[in-house]
Amino acid sequence: LTISPKTARRLAISAQHLNHLPENPDKAAMLDVIRQIGCVQIDPINVVARNPLLILWSRLGNYDLVDFEALLWEDRLLFEYWAHAASIVLVEDFPLHQVQMVHFSRGNGAWAQRTRKWMEINEPFRQYILDELHKRGPLFTAEFEDRSVSTWESSGWTANRNLPMMLGFMWEQGDITVTRREGNGFGLKKQWGLLEQHMPQWAGHEALPRREAVKLAAQKSLKALGVGTQKHIDNHFIRGGYPELEDVLAELVNNGRIHPVTISEWPDETWYIHADTLPELEKIEAGDWHGRTVLLSPFDNLICNRERTEQLFDFHFRIEIYVPKAKRKYGYYVLPVLHEDKLVGRIDPKLDRKTGTLHVNAVYAEEWVGATAVDGQTIHNTIKQLAAFLGEKQIVYGETMPVIWDLPA
Repeated sequence: LTISPKTARRLAISAQHLNHLPENPDKAAMLDVIRQIGCVQIDPINVVARNPLLILWSRLGNYDLVDFEALLWEDRLLFEYWAHAASIVLVEDFPLHQVQMVHFSRGNGAWAQRTRKWMEINEPFRQYILDELHKRGPLFTAEFEDRSVSTWESSGWTANRNLPMMLGFMWEQGDITVTRREGNGFGLKKQWGLLEQHMPQWAGHEALPRREAVKLAAQKSLKALGVGTQKHIDNHFIRGGYPELEDVLAELVNNGRIHPVTISEWPDETWYIHADTLPELEKIEAGDWHGRTVLLSPFDNLICNRERTEQLFDFHFRIEIYVPKAKRKYGYYVLPVLHEDKLVGRIDPKLDRKTGTLHVNAVYAEEWVGATAVDGQTIHNTIKQLAAFLGEKQIVYGETMPVIWDLPA
């Protein structure tokens, strides 16, 4: 089976629910999207909106934030755990994530050993947190005392942050979970509760055998990618949580769940496609595929693997948040522009919530993009859609604009 890079891109975009919007962006549609993409990365930066909100907007359009929070806190169909980063994941995938919890800090690496030692020394501190949650129910971080016996030492920002570190480690090993957040638009104040009490009974509380979990997770990763190499699969969903992945993929090929694929431009690489994705491949090959124009979060699942993004889309993308302003090439919080099956540009936006203004400091077109590839009105309409979702009344453009796109001054 050999496919073109264009077909591979279209498979990736379809798998990420980025080629069409649902008729009704309700809770059911939201759950379908998250079920397909596997996870939604959490990030605290709020220059435009929190990352989970942007990722869902790119796939749903104007949805109701109340629905998203209901799926998390009331319906308990979603919860927070580690995927390719700290993420929102499906409760129905809890058995897969529980395997990660069981194996937390069991490794022989320096970080695992250090974490294990610190947790052992601070076992009374951990027990105090568990006792408080048993007695008082879910609590916010500020409601706990720092009763650490040993200080967490670090040369970075986590130094002496004993309480957040303990809560984080307890979250990773499945003692506790986030039961609510407070603050504007998926805020930063976390309320913690006992995982065993918060997780619905139907989720199951027995970890799968690790081999079985890897087989299921690898398939979920591949479905979310559309098409990918072993390295791509390992880097996606439960990133790095795939021991013996090569053997697992061979087994999945043998039983027909996945199929090897060659991409014409890279004939020496083995890519894979899931059996469930073959109908979409047939549609694409028959010419039955339509894309759209949409802005992507810098942490969007489609582009979270920078090497894969560069290979498939010929789009070099790096986050410049930690780059000094004078050395930034594009901006602080840059959103790539996906047009049909290509990444055609990027924008540098900033939201002024006091004045209800979306400032677009700069818009960049990729060097190869000509005036016929996509017009300025299409780009402007996409930015207007983002402003509408954010509830902002006006858009103000900066001075850096591509000549080929006639955007409002």
